[in-house]
Amino acid sequence: QVQLVESGGGLVQAGGSLRLSCAASGFTFSIRAMAWYRQAPGKQRELVAYISSTGLNTNYPDSVKGRFTISRDNAKNTVYLQMNSLKAEDTAVYYCNTVPSMTDWGQGTQVTVSS
Repeated sequence: QVQLVESGGGLVQAGGSLRLSCAASGFTFSIRAMAWYRQAPGKQRELVAYISSTGLNTNYPDSVKGRFTISRDNAKNTVYLQMNSLKAEDTAVYYCNTVPSMTDWGQGTQVTVSS
């Protein structure tokens, strides 16, 4: 059974930082590319960080490039998202999933950035 458990969200002031974690189980984590996605109220879910299965390749949309860093630990089946210089527009529920995404999603972790 696939499980994705996100954690690390919270309330932070603009300019602050957060580190999100996602513990994965129920599939072969080490061979799957992973990503962090986010969904703000009234908006579609969007991909904000991508990492290849080995961790050697990463990619980000322009909206977060230079501020967010994705990493993974295949020994721990965990993917991370370091978020710096947070902005109010980063407020959303953040999820991790494979790329392409599976039908199973975790509960997500809420990130709220106050301006």
